[in-house]
Amino acid sequence: MKKQWWKESVVYQIYPRSFMDSNGDGIGDLQGIISKLDYLKKLGADVVWLCPVYDSPNDDNGYDIRHYQQIMDEFGTLEDWEELLEGLHERGMKLIMDLVVNHTSDEHAWFVEAQKSKDNVYRDYYIWRPGKNGEEPSNWMSYFRGSAWQHQPETNEYYLHLFSKKQPDLNWENEQVRKEVYQMMTWWLDKGIDGFRMDVINLISKDQRFPDAEETGDSSYHWGGEYFVNGPRVHEYLQEMNWEVLSKYDIMTVGECLDVSPEEAVNYVAEDRNELNMVFHFELMNVGNGPLGKWDIIPWKLSDFKRVMHKWQQTLKDRGWNSLYLNNHDQPRMVSRFGNDDRYRIESAKLLGTLLHTLKGTPYIYQGEEIGMTNVNFASIDDYRDIETLNMFHEYTQSGHQHDLLMQSIYERSRDNARTPMHWNQREHAGFTTGTPWIQLNPNYTAINVEEALSDPNSVFYYYQKLIQLRKEHPVIVYGDYELLHEEDEQIYAYTRSLEQEMLIVVLNFSEQEAEFMLNENIKYSDSQLLIHNYEIQDKGISKQFTLKPFEARVYKLLT
Repeated sequence: MKKQWWKESVVYQIYPRSFMDSNGDGIGDLQGIISKLDYLKKLGADVVWLCPVYDSPNDDNGYDIRHYQQIMDEFGTLEDWEELLEGLHERGMKLIMDLVVNHTSDEHAWFVEAQKSKDNVYRDYYIWRPGKNGEEPSNWMSYFRGSAWQHQPETNEYYLHLFSKKQPDLNWENEQVRKEVYQMMTWWLDKGIDGFRMDVINLISKDQRFPDAEETGDSSYHWGGEYFVNGPRVHEYLQEMNWEVLSKYDIMTVGECLDVSPEEAVNYVAEDRNELNMVFHFELMNVGNGPLGKWDIIPWKLSDFKRVMHKWQQTLKDRGWNSLYLNNHDQPRMVSRFGNDDRYRIESAKLLGTLLHTLKGTPYIYQGEEIGMTNVNFASIDDYRDIETLNMFHEYTQSGHQHDLLMQSIYERSRDNARTPMHWNQREHAGFTTGTPWIQLNPNYTAINVEEALSDPNSVFYYYQKLIQLRKEHPVIVYGDYELLHEEDEQIYAYTRSLEQEMLIVVLNFSEQEAEFMLNENIKYSDSQLLIHNYEIQDKGISKQFTLKPFEARVYKLLT
């Protein structure tokens, strides 16, 4: 495969509201991020992905954009943003911005005009339909629960919103909408940014018939994804975007693609398709989901987890590029979900980091992951801020679900798990703010924080630093082939990475018990070297058989 800088990079995701507050208003901001750039450089990050900082009424924490070329007052000014970009570039790091163009805010100037009358010049910038038999145009359910259609009395029509009713979907069938989007993208790229993370980009094309979805369950609204996920013109639009904008710059692009299979992903990321560099898929995030979705939590097995990872590694081999992540601003903390956030928090945080940084693809670190931050259990639903969490709680409460069971699901899966403020030190509010934080902190910040991590040579932070450095020193980690070992083992995830004469073997014990590992007989080597490990080990060479401690991780280099 072609060598590219974005394949060799490690990305650090910043959720600005929760990263660092510089002015004491309790909300993270751009000057706060600027003050921590040396920290990111010390870690070894190559690229920062900045979640939305655009002007927004903040119904969905910035993913409802009121003006694409202005900065939200709470975060600072365009001058602050320019200082951030310059500070990153001075340190040899790059910046990618969130691109949210499936929908806007209902306070965007286009929508303010669009809702005035059916013949307004901006009307066709959004998706409007008359009602059907006195009800919505179709029975589609929003991602945030309830109907995906909102009635607008002034014109007696409904507009589509796949997310919040304050996030009306743009009409990509309208060529003028596409032109406006491309002009906006060009404006940011000409300012010097290094790419885009594209929010729900595989939803921009809808089946123009807007048919009813199949009825499942007793709800009034039903899942209509087959009519808007990977829709009929999505590849046409992305190829046009690439031709008009992306191909003119040396940038990276990653598309958030809901409900995409690895086979479908190839259509987005194959190098001869001229669409995107990589996608964020959700198949791994669905491990442990019951029949009713993310709030219906069931036990998961390591073989389920491996099967998803393996499938994506194999399907995209020599055809496209993987993004590697285990948590982000929309997902719970990975050490709480896939590791052990109690007795083996440090060991399992290191193990999960080892997995992400030794598979084939570009690793994404979510803020706080590098110090092993965990999920939070707020005492009351009133302490939560996430619109998805609150909508689910109120809808399920009204339909008779038990309060304690709902709270348990929230403790495990709420997006607010990832959105509690970053832990900088042991002082009040973890050094995040001198004011009142916009959302409560996780009380364990006194034990888990950056200051503590930087003072401990065995911390998760320094382990991540070493993982990032290993990736830069060993091209096999970036470009080598991947092969899974012991596929059905329910404790151990092991695989090899091979490039020319070099082979790495990665052995990970995903359990709280000791596990026996046996090297495959067909793996031949003359010598070995232990590159990284999360327990003290006396013998640095690999054995044909060895015992792994709970959540132990080892990476060996084999000389053939």
